[in-house]
Amino acid sequence: MDPQTTLDAGRGTAPPLDARLDAVWRVSDDQVSADLSGEVVILGMREGAYFGVDAVAARIWQLLQTPTALRTVRDVIVAEYEVDADTAARDLDAFVAQLAARGLVTRIDAATP
Repeated sequence: MDPQTTLDAGRGTAPPLDARLDAVWRVSDDQVSADLSGEVVILGMREGAYFGVDAVAARIWQLLQTPTALRTVRDVIVAEYEVDADTAARDLDAFVAQLAARGLVTRIDAATP
């Protein structure tokens, strides 16, 4: 499910970003990926399409190999790259939404909004 389009108790709005950061995600079983010198190439089995991601996105992909809360991923990105927490959270949220829409990541904690 795409966190951007998850409706909040029928009110027609997405949950606040802060709540979405508590969601736990992992890479889907519906993909294969390879690390190519710091970049990652992902083959989405559902769409049969290849996706290439840069070094920061590759680090996110690496962190999502095991179930991880997006807040933890955000904190790692802030510590390792020159980005503030708010920007990292917004960019991470958008990236995970794109991955989820293509079936490349799976949300594993259905209780979190």
